[in-house]
Amino acid sequence: MESSPRVKLAPSILSADFSRLGEQVAEATKAGADYIHVDVMDGHFVPSITVGAPVVAAIRHWTDLPLDVHLMVEAPESQVDQFAQAGADIITVHIEACPHIQRVVQKIKGLGVKAGVSLNPGTPVSTLNEILSSLDLVLVMTVHPGLGGQAFIEAMLDKVACLRAELDRRGLATELEVDGGITAEVAPRVVRVGATVLVAGAAVFKSGQTVKEALEKIRASLG
Repeated sequence: MESSPRVKLAPSILSADFSRLGEQVAEATKAGADYIHVDVMDGHFVPSITVGAPVVAAIRHWTDLPLDVHLMVEAPESQVDQFAQAGADIITVHIEACPHIQRVVQKIKGLGVKAGVSLNPGTPVSTLNEILSSLDLVLVMTVHPGLGGQAFIEAMLDKVACLRAELDRRGLATELEVDGGITAEVAPRVVRVGATVLVAGAAVFKSGQTVKEALEKIRASLG
């Protein structure tokens, strides 16, 4: 029987100490992270403003891990070039921000970067029907986007399970990522229903433990 692929952990720098961001990225890298997750917010698509392409370029020097860049912005197609040039390995856009989603995905892939699409909690899985086979990653928001430290929305377990079933039905190797309220308690539950990449911010960088201890706690929870 073929073993399941190892679940990937993607610490989100949204919760990191920005006064020593490079060091925190290096800590996460050394501690066994699989991706570094970068939440980009523009103050329009979501209320908060976070970082831009120059920060991605800066942390690129601190890690060899894939940079998993999540664009919570309006008109992301106008920004994907600069994030690709800055060193992003995966660029994820929100389907809610992209009326021409196929075109945006093609543009990302044309830049030599993996393409992901994210769904807000209220957006149904069916919106991905026509695009799913073109994606390298699907991101299910398990909180409302725009603010770190929120509690996991329980109803999203069914959504992840639904996506897992559809990916398996189509025989797709697309990564299934979850983002929002992921802790050592929640992690095994989302993995059980099919998530393969876990984004964790506060649970990694604001846990009262070292980054290594926090990541090890999440990893240990998965058995």
